[in-house]
Amino acid sequence: MADNRVVEGRMVTPEALAELIEDDDVMDAEPITDADRECPDCGGNVLEVGYMPQITEFVTGRKCQDCGWKETDTDED
Repeated sequence: MADNRVVEGRMVTPEALAELIEDDDVMDAEPITDADRECPDCGGNVLEVGYMPQITEFVTGRKCQDCGWKETDTDED
């Protein structure tokens, strides 16, 4: 099963997508899924990935496949 997806013109793994969202290394990432929403910036497809930036934290991140837009569930406090 291929978990890799194309994001902004390059193929990324779940870990690579999580690192794009986090702007840092991550410990672990779950498979990439479709977020079932459009990007608020460009209308493109949004992907979602759950990941652990550190041992005590789990984050759900979303990233547009077509542009630089991204968010995490920790952005919404």
